[in-house]
Amino acid sequence: MPTTPATAANSSSNGTAEAIMLELVDENGTTIGTAEKLAAHQAPGQLHRAFSVFLFDEQGRLLLQRRALGKYHSPGVWSNTCCGHPYPGEAPFTAAARRTYEELGISPSLLAEAGTVRYNHPDPASGLVEQEFNHLFVGMAQAELQPDPEEVGETAFVAADELAKRHAEAPFSAWFMTVLDAARPAIRELTGPSAGW
Repeated sequence: MPTTPATAANSSSNGTAEAIMLELVDENGTTIGTAEKLAAHQAPGQLHRAFSVFLFDEQGRLLLQRRALGKYHSPGVWSNTCCGHPYPGEAPFTAAARRTYEELGISPSLLAEAGTVRYNHPDPASGLVEQEFNHLFVGMAQAELQPDPEEVGETAFVAADELAKRHAEAPFSAWFMTVLDAARPAIRELTGPSAGW
């Protein structure tokens, strides 16, 4: 994983990972404190800042990822291109670009803000809760993917009709449809009406 100021601040000098801290927010998205990542997701959950990225190819197909089986939260399910949490004090845009590179080995082109959405999604399988104030981003994936196998089990580019079929047949993250629906206006602007989003 590339070392950035944010990742350097969240790893110790002997190379072992320290607790990852998240930014707690109020209902307006104003920062009110921090919490350790796992603690923030334990029921009933603490409202924290997150981001979701939706990248498309030049045919208007959405890049999905299937989360690696080793992930403690929602392993093995399909979800949007990339999602995660900014470090405390890290801009959501910066975090979105950073994690897309860390997980998929690409830097998004034309990455643009697509609004925010607030949700509360319990995950029945793990018992964890997503209480998130989520910053949405849309952009283009125009480079060859180099997924990190510890983060990503599989990737797929899907058209809108293919996504509907896949979503009906395969497990997806609890938050996927919420963030997709919230990002649709920006997705349509990016991909054009013919893509069907």
